[in-house]
Amino acid sequence: MSEYEWQLVEHVAGVQFHHLDDAAVEACKTFILDSIGVGISGSRLGLSQALLASASEWGTADGQRTASVWGTEARLPVAHAAMVNAYQIHSQEFDCVHERAVVHPMAVILSALLAEAEARKSDGRSLILAVALAVDVATVLGMSASKPMRFFRPGTAGCIGAAAGLARLRGYDREQILQAMSIAYSQTGGTMQAHTEGVAVLPMQVAFNARNAITAADMAGFGLTGPRAFLRGEFGYFSIMESDGNAADAFSRLGREWQIGRVSHKPFPTGRAAHGTLDALMQLRSAHGFAASDIEWVRIEAPPLVRRLVDRPVQPKMSVNYARLCIGYVAATLLLHGDVGVEDFDPAALADPQRRALAARISMAPSDCDDPNALAPQTVSVRLKCGTEYRQMLTAILGHPDNPLARPRQLVKFQRCLASARTPFDGESSRAIIARVEGLEQLESITELTALLAAKPQAIEAVT
Repeated sequence: MSEYEWQLVEHVAGVQFHHLDDAAVEACKTFILDSIGVGISGSRLGLSQALLASASEWGTADGQRTASVWGTEARLPVAHAAMVNAYQIHSQEFDCVHERAVVHPMAVILSALLAEAEARKSDGRSLILAVALAVDVATVLGMSASKPMRFFRPGTAGCIGAAAGLARLRGYDREQILQAMSIAYSQTGGTMQAHTEGVAVLPMQVAFNARNAITAADMAGFGLTGPRAFLRGEFGYFSIMESDGNAADAFSRLGREWQIGRVSHKPFPTGRAAHGTLDALMQLRSAHGFAASDIEWVRIEAPPLVRRLVDRPVQPKMSVNYARLCIGYVAATLLLHGDVGVEDFDPAALADPQRRALAARISMAPSDCDDPNALAPQTVSVRLKCGTEYRQMLTAILGHPDNPLARPRQLVKFQRCLASARTPFDGESSRAIIARVEGLEQLESITELTALLAAKPQAIEAVT
């Protein structure tokens, strides 16, 4: 075991709830609420329903530890519930992200921890602490990287982080915490090829890892042992999956800076790499009042990671996952309709010839930044048909901790997410969930929250 494995174990084992500052507790609650919202919204997708049907056949809930599948009436064994909820969280590219780590921390982590906490009837403080510790582990691994991603970091780092949080939630000792993370590494997976092709298995790479985190914690609990040098060994995480050129700085932040407080909101359901363009276009249009029909071209100057993730041409028959990561499509949608919502990736919207025509006039080029893991700065230029040109540079994109999403807009996003679910939640249900999360540290059992996440039977009857 190297210094880095030891540091993670000591951090996860040693921190108590009172060590969390108020800002960290509030950030945990903020992103728990946000992730529940996008997870419930994810129930609207046909693939979510198909996954739930398949998972229901893999094992009965009778006589097992079970948890809710958000936005439905279903209950599944904990690992399967975590998997389905993780898919729903990440399936629309609407979940929060830690920009420096390039990790969507809550998709794997919250789906696994909330399922476990529900089955155990854990209290709210235990969940908050486990989330904060899990996010620290996942994002420190992500921040350690000094080279571009090859494996899908939200899944791989998320799995190890979730296993650490689960181990703490279960009260494991230091050796069991080490083994939970090690066994998680031994079964984690997911590559950037799914992202490159924009195929539907992309969010399943998050879902697989939520399930795997649960099984890793189970196996550490009954005594299975994994490699102790799972990070720095010859075939460890930093040798096979990621680089570690920034590890010294990343690991020095443990215990000094709660990474949950450095997580960014996603105002739009698209890759975070596209948010800089959308933020800049909103600002430019607000300042100068031009219409989509006035535009001759839009040009974005961006770091290599942004270009790698979202610089892809509009295609006549794009898949939903491809379109969500297509800068031309999402930028054209914003310019034509004033916003980008989950419905903008439904079949009718994808077939819109206006969006495709405008998207063809939107291009991306290299910026001066060559950091392989940077999402900013980005510069957006708009040239109008009259010859006027406007330019906007962003260093902190809307939703970043240095340019945060205002609380009213956070709540609007949450309420819209619940209204977009397969079985829409009404305003009363939305307000009840918000109130439970706002008082999360006071809950004696997480079931006081999870009981509110199921679809109401009468609503289901109304839409079937």
